[in-house]
Amino acid sequence: MRLTVLSRRHLLAAGLVLAAPALAFAQEYPNKPIRIVVPVPAGGAADTLARIIGERLTAKLGQPVIVDNRVGANGNIGAEYVASAAPDGYTLLLSPPGPLAINKSLYKKLSYDSDGFVPISVIAANPNVLLVHPKVPAKTLQEFIAYAKANPDKLNYASSGSGSTTHLAGELLKQVSGLRITHVPYKGGPPAYSDLLGGQVEMMFQGLATAMPQILDGKVRVLAVGSAKRHPALPDVPTLAESLPGFVSVSWTGLVAPPKTPAAIVNKLQATIADALRQGDVGKGTKGFDVRDLIASTPAEAARFTMEEKERWGAIIRLTGTIAD
Repeated sequence: MRLTVLSRRHLLAAGLVLAAPALAFAQEYPNKPIRIVVPVPAGGAADTLARIIGERLTAKLGQPVIVDNRVGANGNIGAEYVASAAPDGYTLLLSPPGPLAINKSLYKKLSYDSDGFVPISVIAANPNVLLVHPKVPAKTLQEFIAYAKANPDKLNYASSGSGSTTHLAGELLKQVSGLRITHVPYKGGPPAYSDLLGGQVEMMFQGLATAMPQILDGKVRVLAVGSAKRHPALPDVPTLAESLPGFVSVSWTGLVAPPKTPAAIVNKLQATIADALRQGDVGKGTKGFDVRDLIASTPAEAARFTMEEKERWGAIIRLTGTIAD
């Protein structure tokens, strides 16, 4: 028994010695600029959130935070860059679901392992809303489905890119409703949404935070909301699930670090972000509507949520037969 107690003491002492450098490094962190890589174009919801978070981190940590848009391959270019970066907390990935939860099922082969990222926090969620251009003679989801069925192969829907939540939601709608509408992928949400506003395409799933101003101005018509429950900003608009049970389409933004980033740094970043989000105005959309749900989850919560999302989107990809090159 005495040998066992001594061994435990020795192991504990050794563990403390090994942990000491990491703890000391975390206490000194950060002592140089932090880079937040955003794998989508500037101007989108994730990019906007990254810049707000960057400003808050700069103020609280005392070091500049640089937002670096590394765009391409449905987010894979930016994700690959961060996956191969040093695990020291100075290079982070702030991303929509693609690189974190979708691309693993979407692509036959990736140059990085999404399971290797160290989750810091799921920062925010933004329900996708089903929008149509006002020229479409449909004011409800049921009317749109009937109109699309009466005009097979004549309607187009835009997305922010192949494999995005806006694309997969469109494919799922086609699958469960038996629609024949054509997907038009864009390089990011802003150009896709611009073409919807211009009438070049008839339909699009878009994040509520982006779409709310044009919904209020009547430039687009909202038919349904992708959240599980009706959204407070649009209480009279039904959810997709009310007509199509189980249909949920929500985009979210997660912050992760490269593989093997020390827990002490990850926890410090999460705590700082959670404190910054308590200021209460990060989720505010145009005209004061709270259209982005702030989450600021813990690393453990983010890990569980991301795994659930991988399983959910993987099932949708298998159901719709969507595979990227």
